[in-house]
Amino acid sequence: MKKLSVIALVAVGLFAVSCNKEKSADKAATATEKSVAEGKGEVLPVDAATSVVNWKAFHKGGFAPRWGTINVKSGELNVEGGQLSAGNFVIDMASIKVDPASVTEKDKKPADLETHLKSADFFDVTKNPTSEFKITSVADLKDAPKDAVAGANKTVSGNLTLSGKTVNVTFPAKVDVVDNSASVQAKFTVNRADWGIKFGTSEADPAEWMISKDIEIAVDVKAKK
Repeated sequence: MKKLSVIALVAVGLFAVSCNKEKSADKAATATEKSVAEGKGEVLPVDAATSVVNWKAFHKGGFAPRWGTINVKSGELNVEGGQLSAGNFVIDMASIKVDPASVTEKDKKPADLETHLKSADFFDVTKNPTSEFKITSVADLKDAPKDAVAGANKTVSGNLTLSGKTVNVTFPAKVDVVDNSASVQAKFTVNRADWGIKFGTSEADPAEWMISKDIEIAVDVKAKK
């Protein structure tokens, strides 16, 4: 019995260490809501058909990752002097999808997870059917972090509204402005608890706190005249 107890304690210790090594290098800097950038220059409507938000979430320690997509509903990017100056896009939270390839357990179904993510435990889609991102600033980026999206050339800040709460986030992005089109690609991690999404974060309940608070977000927004 004692030997089993020691093994169990060692396992718990190793698991705790792994929990502390969760990915954090690509975490977006956060701040309170800021003034939205003035929409100067040419207005390019976001192409909802080719734009998408990819997401990825984990259990503590990086175990059993889940991933999927959310549709971009609408938006616009402002271009002035060949540079992105402002913009926004709306995310359709009711469109959240779980990739079946990320659910490998026989007793789990992607559709059940989708329903849970849409519930009040997470994004409460009935009450908050959309999320929104509004650019507050765009600056040149000289040295991109190693975890940034490939080709990152700008630092983008914006107000991200999730579940009715707005937090300003800053992250490296690849911004391209060519002819009559513009695109923004980025990959960063946020702590969902910053938006009050706290299901599974209570260490008082072992059945819940196994879920990581981090969510990886990959944005691919395209706009054209």
